[in-house]
Amino acid sequence: MDALQGIGEIGIGSRLKRLSEYMMKDTQVVYDTLGFDFDPYLFPTFKIILHKKEVTNTEINKSLKTSQPATTQVINKLEKKGLVVLKGHPNDKRKKVISLSKKGYDLVKEIQPLWKSIEYTIKEYTRITSDSLIEHINSLEKKFIEKSFSEAIMEHYTLNHKKQLEIIEFKEEYAKHFYELNIEWLKTYFYVEPFDEEVLSKPQKYIIDKGGHVFFAKLNDEVVGTVALMPLDDKGTFELTKMAVSPKHRGYKIGQQLMTKCIDFAKEHQFSTLLLYSNTLLENAIYIYRKYGFLEVPLEENSPYKRSDIKMVYKGL
Repeated sequence: MDALQGIGEIGIGSRLKRLSEYMMKDTQVVYDTLGFDFDPYLFPTFKIILHKKEVTNTEINKSLKTSQPATTQVINKLEKKGLVVLKGHPNDKRKKVISLSKKGYDLVKEIQPLWKSIEYTIKEYTRITSDSLIEHINSLEKKFIEKSFSEAIMEHYTLNHKKQLEIIEFKEEYAKHFYELNIEWLKTYFYVEPFDEEVLSKPQKYIIDKGGHVFFAKLNDEVVGTVALMPLDDKGTFELTKMAVSPKHRGYKIGQQLMTKCIDFAKEHQFSTLLLYSNTLLENAIYIYRKYGFLEVPLEENSPYKRSDIKMVYKGL
């Protein structure tokens, strides 16, 4: 049992300190992994210098509400790393004017994408509804146990800044990914019906050969998502179906990119109707479908999926 959690509200100061130290430590892991010679403890002072262009030690103290010795220590570390330059104040010889060096500005250009990933990850991890700060901290620490802060940052950074996501069409060599991604999704949220097993194991037979299309989201050499457009008649009616994204890549809008591909493809090839079946338990998915222009229509009694309780049609074709 976590002793600090058992103390309750009276231990909130210690909880916040531990949480801060953990996040600082994991952020440092990310900097080291990516080869950035930087320290998360230097960030506030560094950012103020970047924003103000030229600033004195005293101005930094007032902005951050830190002590003179603490600020001086941080500035000395920044200077030692070659990230700032100090020059005499034009009106007060006792003061120094601090600004970023060329190396400092070069670092900013390189590290900005990582800062965006860190900010994004913090927002995702702290998007919690709770009745008290202690409950909020409990939920946040639970999230960190499920996936470390550094791992989440690296995933977002790698996905958005280091690797290029491409949407590709069906190849037989990717058929196993179509099966595995969808089976994993079904087992996570529902169950695998016999019809699912048959279709997912033979996409060439049940989708491609019937005039359908299967797309894959590929991140460098890794297939991380898939979706299918299945023909329902010979009048241009297609079902957007079998969408699944790798568990470790969920939350990075890969599904939305796959959906955009399907909608653009439907327009380009002049589909008459694009529809989908889903379940209202999947609130996030339903929200995204509506966001992209799908509207709910009556669900027929003989729906092809037992797990479906909602049918939606895209109105933008």
